[in-house]
Amino acid sequence: MTTDPELLALINAEVDFQRTTINLTAACNYISPLVSSAMRRELSNIHCEGYPGKRFHQGQQNADAIERLAIKRAQTLFNAEHANVQPYRGTMANVIASVASVKPGGTILGFACDGGGHYSTGGNVHLNSRLFNIETYNVDQDSQLLDYAAIHALAKDLKPQAVVGGDTSYTGQWDWSVLREIADDCNAVLIADVSQTAGLIASKVISNPCEYADIVTMSTYKTLRGPRAAIILCKEPYSQAVDRAVFPVCQDGTNIQTIAGIAAALHEAAQPAFRTYCRQVLANAAALAEALRSFGYSLVSGGTHNHACMINLSDAQMSGNEAAIVLAKTGLICNSNIIPYDTGTPVNPNGLRLGTAAVTTLGMKVQHMEQIAMHTYRTLESANDTAELMKIANEVEKLRNQFSHSEQRMAEA
Repeated sequence: MTTDPELLALINAEVDFQRTTINLTAACNYISPLVSSAMRRELSNIHCEGYPGKRFHQGQQNADAIERLAIKRAQTLFNAEHANVQPYRGTMANVIASVASVKPGGTILGFACDGGGHYSTGGNVHLNSRLFNIETYNVDQDSQLLDYAAIHALAKDLKPQAVVGGDTSYTGQWDWSVLREIADDCNAVLIADVSQTAGLIASKVISNPCEYADIVTMSTYKTLRGPRAAIILCKEPYSQAVDRAVFPVCQDGTNIQTIAGIAAALHEAAQPAFRTYCRQVLANAAALAEALRSFGYSLVSGGTHNHACMINLSDAQMSGNEAAIVLAKTGLICNSNIIPYDTGTPVNPNGLRLGTAAVTTLGMKVQHMEQIAMHTYRTLESANDTAELMKIANEVEKLRNQFSHSEQRMAEA
């Protein structure tokens, strides 16, 4: 990097930014020293296509062993019959799952984006909607939780080839056994997208869909704390279709450097300390939700059952975007988010989403969530007061600095 000072300065600026701000983005986390060290640059020098033992290039014996190790760990950790660790991202994994189980033009019943579903399986802007007919179910308008009877009725009417459960911003939990019954009743494949909660599932603090779903997709970052990639798990009858959909249909070369990082993350997720971490993630999210309610905020579904909560700003004087922008000024990093039956738009919604996976990695506990809620309230109340925002930003940085030892430990290891 000494020969590219311009780029080095930008990277250092980002490092400084992360060290002085509090990351409440639900889809973000910090990778561990083990994961970082596993992703050796030498592994990026390997070019391999295909699967272990069936590559298209020679000299793949170590790459084969690394991928087999990651596969074995994924199968063991999630109690899955088959695992593919090659998908580049969670969204691509959803495309692959669709390609593997539904004929072109077939109907997929997915979770609507404004209810909390991901746009790759619950909207009309993604590649999936060009390949398949995407129909959607939503949450109950009053409770803002899933109404399985309504989903069942819709599935019986539409007769989809696949039913997709899982989400990007739903604050409830999923009953996979009921979704299995719904899928069986219309002779559909059941796909579960657990990208947000994969780490919580791995640690057994929330339910595992692998017992019920035919195909399970997940990102390997977020709560799993791995590199930015994905895994697909499936029942054995779908293994050949999934593997072929990954390669050669949807992807080509295998990224062994990333797969090594996945293997390391799966190893860590199998340790008792990771379960302690995930329990704290849930406790922190519940505490953050309760503290936000105490400041008068209305929360989607009334609270949370996972790692994130969403503030409903429909009756406020600012949109979710405006709120996220002003919070960033005081060092509280989060994202605007569409909420159930939002009167706003996906690019200018009325929701604000805050997650606890990253701050829990730093070592924050319940009492710190109360401080974060207070800083959130003060920031939004002082949106037009520059002096007050600067004062809050200094307080936020002081709170973040209490955990600089965690960040330093991650950097040095």
